[in-house]
Amino acid sequence: MRRSIDDAIDDHPADDDERPATSWAVALSDDCEACGEGELRVVLTVEEQGRPGYGLVAHLAPATARRLRVALAAALREIGEAPGD
Repeated sequence: MRRSIDDAIDDHPADDDERPATSWAVALSDDCEACGEGELRVVLTVEEQGRPGYGLVAHLAPATARRLRVALAAALREIGEAPGD
C-alpha cells in the first residue's frame, strides 16, 4: 500500500545557482521490506526539482514522524508563526 499525502516545491528563489529548488513529498507506505513486513511508515522524499529518483527517501516510524512534527512546530514558533497557520 502506498498513498500520497502532499507534495510541493520549496520557496527558495528559482534563480539561485548555489541552492537549486527542492521538491518534497509525504506519503504513507507499508512496502519497506527492511522496516518490517506490513509496518506503516510515513515516507518523506526530498529531491532537487526536476531530478526525480535522485533524492533522499526517509521511512519514518510514527514516533520519528511526531518528532519531526514537533521540530517543525518549534521552528515556526521561533520565527513568530503559530503552527497550523
